[in-house]
Amino acid sequence: MNWITSIVRPKIQSLLRRETPDNLWIKCPETGQMVFHKDVEQNLNVIPGSGYHMRMPSDARLKHMFDGGQFDEIKVRDVPTDPLKFKDAKRYTDRLKDARTRTGMHECVRTGYGTLDGTPVTISVQDSDFILGSLGMGAGEAIIAGMEEAVRRGTGYIIFTASGGARMQEGIFSLMQLPRTTVAVQRLKLSKKPYIVVLTNPTTGGVTASYAMLGDVHIAEPGALICFAGPRVIEATIREKLPEGFQRAEYLKDHGMVDMVVPRKDMRSTLSTLLNVLTKTPKINNLASPDQDAA
Repeated sequence: MNWITSIVRPKIQSLLRRETPDNLWIKCPETGQMVFHKDVEQNLNVIPGSGYHMRMPSDARLKHMFDGGQFDEIKVRDVPTDPLKFKDAKRYTDRLKDARTRTGMHECVRTGYGTLDGTPVTISVQDSDFILGSLGMGAGEAIIAGMEEAVRRGTGYIIFTASGGARMQEGIFSLMQLPRTTVAVQRLKLSKKPYIVVLTNPTTGGVTASYAMLGDVHIAEPGALICFAGPRVIEATIREKLPEGFQRAEYLKDHGMVDMVVPRKDMRSTLSTLLNVLTKTPKINNLASPDQDAA
């Protein structure tokens, strides 16, 4: 055995080799444009050229919304992990474990309390990277906890929705989150505090059929798919071609289902203004988010 070629050279090469991440470049789903991942992150996960809105992680979304990126995360009561002992291609408990390991989240909804341009507010974010943001007992409990926290603290409540619908692995327990969250919305409204819904891509199924469409104001991000049943299901049912852009944010705004379509870069200032108007409180100051400081 040649000691230099077999031992020394591989050691030197391993020291000089640089590990290259697989996600340095991001392909725009709309145009096919390849964009450096840092450019996308600095642009709030929006493709700079096309304006296509990519998914935004819940942690990044919360830090962007709250002043200085600082907020108190709201704790949520534990719920049964697998009430139906469900198993398809793999056990439901294994799916949960994988999702929690991959995302670092306990459930698909995170809620924080803090200030937005000096105005106290409670914000929940649904993360579609956690089992497609599906609505199960844990997600329902987190949303209800967020609304109860808003009532307790006397703040407005904002939720960013993103979901593939109800979580089938929990069956009827998942479907019961529709009336449970609806009751929580009514309690929030009885407290006379604003409830603002921001619909992101995608917001579908039972989420659209419950708390996502019960807000005082409905805002959508550009291009977001918002529906109960998807376009392909409808086309297959009625056997007709649907209009261009059907069930997208802009189409729904034109037909009165959404109040406004707001680009992500303008979302913070829009929500700040709405909170001040709906709570009848003047702006205390105009504190920038971490992203605005960087810009």
